[in-house]
Amino acid sequence: MSGSPPEPAATLLKFPTDFPVKIMGQASDDFRSLVMGIVTRHFGTLEPDRIEERPSSNGKYLSITVTVVATSKAQLDALYMELTSCSQVLVAL
Repeated sequence: MSGSPPEPAATLLKFPTDFPVKIMGQASDDFRSLVMGIVTRHFGTLEPDRIEERPSSNGKYLSITVTVVATSKAQLDALYMELTSCSQVLVAL
């Protein structure tokens, strides 16, 4: 047995890859702007066809799904960390 360090956690993703991220929060223009600002910081401006919005049945919540081109697990981790640290984001999947 060699004394080499353990391998980093393996990922099943092959990079670069299209990766859908679903972000949910209270429906408002502020929420939309906040989410798109965070996504843009990590992935640049997205084409409109890579953004899907879906309001809840009562209109109180908004789900925004963005499909980004991820180049690494670290890039995705950084996005999720920033999204989940934001108080307006209820869920990021």
